[in-house]
Amino acid sequence: MENILLTNFDTAPFSQIKTDNYEPAFDEAIKQAKAEIQQIITNSNTPTFENTIEAMAFSGMQLDRISNIFFNLNSAETNEELQKIAQVVAPKLSAFGNDISLNPDLFKRVKQVFDTADKSTLTTEQNTLLNKTYKGFARNGALLNDEQKENLRQIDAQLSVLSLQFNENILAETNAYQLHITNEEDLAGLPEGVVEAAKNLAEQQEKQGWIFTLDYPSYLPFVTYAKNRELRKEITIANGKKGFQKNNFNNEAIVLKIVTLRNQRAQLLGYKNHAAFVLEERMAQNPEKVLTFLNDLLIKAKPAAQNEFDELTVYAQKLDGIDSLEKWDGSYYSEKLKQERFNLDDEALKPYFKLENVLNGAFTVAEKLFGLHFNEVFTVDTYHNDVQTFEVKNESGEKIALFYTDFFPRKGKRNGAWMTSFKSQWIKNGVNERPHVSIVCNFTPPTSSKPSLLTFNEVTTLFHEFGHALHGMLANTTYPSLSGTSVYWDFVELPSQIMENWVYQPETLALFAKHYETGETIPQVYIDKIKESANFLEGMATLRQLSFGLLDMAWHTKNPESIDSLKEFENQEFESTKLYPDVAENAMSTAFSHIFAGGYAAGYYSYKWAEVLDADAFDYFEQNGIFNKEIATKFKNHILSQGGTDHPMTLYKNFRGQEPSPNALLKRAGLI
Repeated sequence: MENILLTNFDTAPFSQIKTDNYEPAFDEAIKQAKAEIQQIITNSNTPTFENTIEAMAFSGMQLDRISNIFFNLNSAETNEELQKIAQVVAPKLSAFGNDISLNPDLFKRVKQVFDTADKSTLTTEQNTLLNKTYKGFARNGALLNDEQKENLRQIDAQLSVLSLQFNENILAETNAYQLHITNEEDLAGLPEGVVEAAKNLAEQQEKQGWIFTLDYPSYLPFVTYAKNRELRKEITIANGKKGFQKNNFNNEAIVLKIVTLRNQRAQLLGYKNHAAFVLEERMAQNPEKVLTFLNDLLIKAKPAAQNEFDELTVYAQKLDGIDSLEKWDGSYYSEKLKQERFNLDDEALKPYFKLENVLNGAFTVAEKLFGLHFNEVFTVDTYHNDVQTFEVKNESGEKIALFYTDFFPRKGKRNGAWMTSFKSQWIKNGVNERPHVSIVCNFTPPTSSKPSLLTFNEVTTLFHEFGHALHGMLANTTYPSLSGTSVYWDFVELPSQIMENWVYQPETLALFAKHYETGETIPQVYIDKIKESANFLEGMATLRQLSFGLLDMAWHTKNPESIDSLKEFENQEFESTKLYPDVAENAMSTAFSHIFAGGYAAGYYSYKWAEVLDADAFDYFEQNGIFNKEIATKFKNHILSQGGTDHPMTLYKNFRGQEPSPNALLKRAGLI
């Protein structure tokens, strides 16, 4: 019987895929990709850019499509069977990657093109691809001897399985915990919609009362609004000990193994540590520059953060006689103080942020800036009933992309929000293949009496992920490996973070922030308060981000052999950014998926780095009008459509006319 994954499909054929299709499809696609590489190696003609570098860029396309479908589902709609397949497939893909990067005959051809090609006859994109291809070999072991290559293969195979295991453990811990409340008094302070969602969950499980979980739409409102301090403490500690309990899902050994293997790998390739290896291919260039950047911000943010924390402590003491502000108090008293200071309640804003309206607002912003039109289509296959699909066209009516959205939490979906793609963009034989892009979030779901009403934080998250999606959708490059979000990691957050800025603008809010029952536009007084409160506790928020960035750099610059205790190591690294007392039974690293299961290892600083870029770039819009078509077109032409075809700083200067200045960020954050 034909394996649907090995056919020539356009959109992913989710409903036709059987679980037992995956492994044979991967095996066959790896075989095909190897044959394509072999064809390049055995080509008797002199190696050229076209017959070697370009041929490699378009090899393994079927394997890429299958991988995109499988691993996206393993994040958004997983089950035990998929997780088992992932454990089998990950080492095979790792071995295949090594088969290419460690192949001496292939490297010989690549090196010959690199050494002899007339670079002046190549386009900027072709030169970038040539350099990236050559460096890809050198940075992945092509210059090693046979014994070292074998060692590298073993390290990569182990790492591919460990990061999967890390993620599975977090998902298992998230699913394992429930706070089951049967006494109505324990719900004091909680918004009506949150209580209703908890009741719905209890009913689904045929239980009395209300159930709260560690999924963010359940967890965050609970720690923000629940009056019962003991219950806030319980759920906060439960959230903080994911992967740090004495059970089968403990991630301590996995974390230490991952950092040890990464360090060994970097040293094998001739680098001082994993951070030095990673940062060579980033705007930041080296660990020293990153640490200087983070510590400079720390000097500016720490006094502001300490003042805010002291103020919050005094406020909690005055309000409820709290002697020591603990981690389970932070969100609760921050929200109370915010309500008091700005008379602004997140819950009062939610009726104006019906999910469908917010999404349409993002679409309207994209139309005003980039001339895009989004039309929902119902003929595209999806992997879950929650998933919607939209056809995206430009002003001339040409198809630009297919866009998937998946907004609500469920059992087989990991926490957080992300953008991904099921198909890249590329140009071959005169045909511009358009991308299939997806955003996946965990927003407040609708209840039996209310539609999905978003918190303001969820609104900014939607615009953030939509910014990544625009980067993917507007891609216009020749080679898939340089398309869309395939850029230096500390540049990838610019398109997403800049989009968040529009959410704070009255002109934008007027487009979509309408009361879900009355249709009334959000009152100006609320808009003013949103703007006014944008910097509320910004010092503490900055310090928190810096603490994560510094912890990440510590894991990837220090010798892991010298680390006996994960918890002690963390405490030491958090010393310079610490505000709250430590919670002995909690750890950050054991659930730090960004760096141990995502792509942010030695790269978490890039959120702050990109904030410098996005503040500077948005400042350019603000000076000339936030919907200025000319500047939007420059942003599209020089950044969104260019992917990784040139150095990010060159792309940025082409757009902005100058290098970014950190002043716009410091000013926006109220730190200067």
